[in-house]
Amino acid sequence: MNALKPTKTEWISFFILMPLIDFAIIYILFDVKIWHNTIALIIAFALNYLFGICAFCLNVLAMHKFQLALPELKQTVKRVTLIVLSHIVITMVIFGTAYKIYDSVSLFGFTTDWQQMSLSIWLVIGMAMLSDTLYESEFIYKKYKDSIVEKETMQQLSIQQEFDTLKSQVNPHFLFNCFNTLSSLISEDKNQAEIFLNELSKVYRYLLRNNEDSLSTLQDELNFIQSYYRLLKTRHGEAIQLQVEVDRKYYKYLLPSLSLQLLVENAVKHNVVSKQQPLVIDIFSMEGNKLAVNNNLQPKKIKLPSNKIGLANIQSKYDLLKQSGYEVLKDARNFTVVLPLIWNNGGEMQFSFVQKNSEHLNIK
Repeated sequence: MNALKPTKTEWISFFILMPLIDFAIIYILFDVKIWHNTIALIIAFALNYLFGICAFCLNVLAMHKFQLALPELKQTVKRVTLIVLSHIVITMVIFGTAYKIYDSVSLFGFTTDWQQMSLSIWLVIGMAMLSDTLYESEFIYKKYKDSIVEKETMQQLSIQQEFDTLKSQVNPHFLFNCFNTLSSLISEDKNQAEIFLNELSKVYRYLLRNNEDSLSTLQDELNFIQSYYRLLKTRHGEAIQLQVEVDRKYYKYLLPSLSLQLLVENAVKHNVVSKQQPLVIDIFSMEGNKLAVNNNLQPKKIKLPSNKIGLANIQSKYDLLKQSGYEVLKDARNFTVVLPLIWNNGGEMQFSFVQKNSEHLNIK
């Protein structure tokens, strides 16, 4: 019901325009002598104003009904046509009736003059059309904004769904690889297998919690990768080394959750890891809000089957975030992945993700 009532803007425009219309009608319809009769002028003004309110309310009611019935932007022509026709009919009926009443009682010497009546009625219709233009422009602008918001919302929902799909790939991928490692350790060294399983439970508990977020602070990612590194050390000992040199000013920047874990895991999977050929992984910050993850390149002679989730997963996340700067660099000696660091502006990204408060990882 409230949707059919005049809005505040519509009332304001009426109270501004109606006195002007009222005086113009009086000037057209009545003899100039009425301007010297204050009482007659007030009565004529009040009567015209009363009929004007009736016409205004009915016009607004009709306009709002058509806007509710035909709300789409593609229905604008049909909606505007019906609004204009309805306002012409309403205005002609109400003011035509008013002039017949004036004529029947000979109000202040009023007599029917069809030319004067037509002129005054078309004056009212013209002002109504002017108001309609303003009202309809406001309505179209609002619908246009709503359509943009709706489109963005649908895009965000689609992106979030894709992001959730990418996240769902990470946990099973990580867990299956760890189970393979654990299976090997059980046959080789049961004590090491027990230590590995204990570390795995701690790391995986954090991984489950943190992977609920689409983005994490660099500080959280670095804390987690240190814990993950301890897990790898349990398995490989001195055959793997991790060196981290990151400027603290980047700690609050964001990146896709578990990106570092995926890259370190990828390096271990595809390279020789031995005491004779230790795998050295460097994580360091770069100018331009970037983070590099580099490892010495020593590919395994026998390539393991790969579902290529790691790099593709990270690339897809940056694509969804519309963040440029992701690079994969490779030469004869090194393999490097450059990750853009995203400014943390209070959690408001190009689309909404639920962000938790950053916490320092405390896994011993």
